[in-house]
Formats: sequence, structure tokens, C-alpha cells
Amino acid sequence: MVTGRPGEATVVAERRRPTPRADDGDATAAAVVDSVLDLAAELGGLAERPVEALGVVVPGVVDEERGVGVLSANLGWRDVPFRRLLAERAGLPVAFGHDVRAGGLAELTLGAARGSSDAVFLPIGTGIAAALIMGGRVQSGGGYAGEIGHTDIGHGEPCGCGQRGCVERVASSAAVARRYAARTGREVRGAVDVAEAVRVGDPDAVVVWDEAVDALARALLLTSTLLGPEVVVLGGGLALAGDLLTEPLGAAARRPDLLPTPAGAAAGRTG
Repeated sequence: MVTGRPGEATVVAERRRPTPRADDGDATAAAVVDSVLDLAAELGGLAERPVEALGVVVPGVVDEERGVGVLSANLGWRDVPFRRLLAERAGLPVAFGHDVRAGGLAELTLGAARGSSDAVFLPIGTGIAAALIMGGRVQSGGGYAGEIGHTDIGHGEPCGCGQRGCVERVASSAAVARRYAARTGREVRGAVDVAEAVRVGDPDAVVVWDEAVDALARALLLTSTLLGPEVVVLGGGLALAGDLLTEPLGAAARRPDLLPTPAGAAAGRTG
């Protein structure tokens, strides 16, 4: 739960839960709605004053104007009217948007991109998308702006979005862990374990990591060439690897000025 005046934000209570998943996208979307309402009720019980509205952001292609989750390749839903469903059940106004664009707004108003007119916020987590800030505004493009994780870089592997060769299939935190496990037969908790293996010189980890950095660099180089951002801010789980990621990525993408987000995983909720 976040409160504060414009340009400020204070976290007064926090709860974390894994994103619920079901056998199909519609059931997953329904479970997400249930989880949001449960959290809202729990946090409302901790507040000093009644909850007046909900702010909810989700991944994938999101149409903020209609309040619809158009497509989530990772979670499987299509055309889910999240804002209407939440408003009807909560009986409250609902602000609904895209998780990464909300994070970009937070970086623009409160974080590492503050004072910039043109910037890119690139969190690298289960999926990969970017918030594109041009002329001081976060661009939506009808929900499709910034989906650089689905840029085809030619590796040919199928993606949940229906295309092949997507950056996300090689360079997301989930992909790094999955590809290392497939290569070695050893399960890992996530990309953080692969990063630690890179630091101690595990050759399989180095190969997987280098391929992820190369994929990210291609996407970032294309984005920077087209948009010319003043600042590129990295976030998400993979960015926690620090110099292990930023140094080779900055060199390959010709962006030695990559910045970590000071908000960490909280950028989306403060936006």
C-alpha cells in the first residue's frame, strides 16, 4: 500500500504473494482478480483510513484506456477486462495499467530518470518489456509500445507469443535459469544462482549468461538507435547481478551509462 502527494510516495504496508497460475489463461486471470481483492482487503485492515481506490498493474500487452489485459504470453490470458471485474467486485474506483510502464512512470517522477525528457526503463524478470519515455511522457502505443522482449533475434526457438526467436526466450531471468538447467541437468532457484555460477567460473553458466547479454544488447542497441534516450534504467531480478550484467551489456549495447533503478522491484507499485 502506497500513499503520498504527487512526486512523493511512501510505502505504509506491504504484502507479497506469488502470481497464481491455473491450467488455462482464463482461470489464471480469475485467480489474479481473487488474489488482488484478497490483498486489498488485508491491506485495508491495516490502514488508518478507508481504502478509497485500487491501483493494479499486470504484465503483457495492456490497453490502459479500456482497462483490458490484451495478452500475456507468460500467463496465458487474452482480452481480460480487469478494470471492470475489479471495480465491480471491490465497489471502488480502479486505476489499471501495465506493470513496466507504471515502473517507468515511477522512474520518471521519483527515480533514476527524474529530470529526463527521453528515457528507457528496462526491467528484466520473468518477461522482458520496456517503458519508453519520450517528451516526458510514457508511451503506450495502444498497449504494444515497448515489447522489446518479443524482438526476433534469429535463434528460432518458439515463444509463447506465437513468434520465434524472441529476446525473452533467451534473456529473461526465467529463461536464464531454464536454459542453464537444460544444459547441465541441474535445477536452480533462478537467474541469481546462474549469476553466482558465472562468478566462480562455471563454463556452462558463462555460455548461458553471455548468450543472454548478447540478446539483451541487440534489443537495447535497436531501441537506443531508434529513440536516442538520455538515460537507460535497468530493473528486475537479473539487474540485481550488478556489474556482472551492466558492464558487458553496456559495452555491447554502446551504453556505458546504464543505471540501476533505486526502487528495485517496487518501481511498478509506486508508479
